[in-house]
Amino acid sequence: MQSKGLQSLFDHPDLSPKIREACSIARSHGYRYIWIDSCCIDKQDSIELSEAINTMFFWYSRSNVCYAYLVDVPNGKETDAQSRFHTSRWFSRGWTLQELIAPRALLFLSRDWQLFGTKAALSGAIEKITGIELSVLKQQKPLSAIPVIVRMAWAAKRETEKVEDRAYSLFGIFDVHLPMSYGEGDRAFFRLQAALLQTIPDQTIFAW
Repeated sequence: MQSKGLQSLFDHPDLSPKIREACSIARSHGYRYIWIDSCCIDKQDSIELSEAINTMFFWYSRSNVCYAYLVDVPNGKETDAQSRFHTSRWFSRGWTLQELIAPRALLFLSRDWQLFGTKAALSGAIEKITGIELSVLKQQKPLSAIPVIVRMAWAAKRETEKVEDRAYSLFGIFDVHLPMSYGEGDRAFFRLQAALLQTIPDQTIFAW
């Protein structure tokens, strides 16, 4: 895209501040393209949505960098920045689990869009916040080497707006591909358990 056209896009009145800032950050890092789930997935198209959710972990894992915008965390210069990072809502959301684990490079941005830190630099703090061991955060150990019950524990206290997303957000964590059906409620989690049992004979699956 030509710079003039890109600038006109940035100035478009319908472009949200969040999208504008994300694009600006990516451009400042030398990237020509950015993928944002809220505007790059047609959630009205069930086929596209299902394909996206089943491949999202793969996309994150192949990205050059991912950005995590922490709307409730001030920049690192403020006195309560570290404590606010530890209690950020980002760490309590179901979908952000794969956003944390899958990317090789993850940059945390404060509420004023300043770089707060990287996953690599903050891995010790993240381990304490999430219970995810350093070898996983640093991608030194494959997820397949982590017991099912441990991976389930990572998600136990995380929340999703829709009950089905408790299961759908874990597809990538367990490397399963299943059709989606919003409205099925808790059945989504039962289907995930059944799919796991077909490949991982681990009865602790039913502890959740």
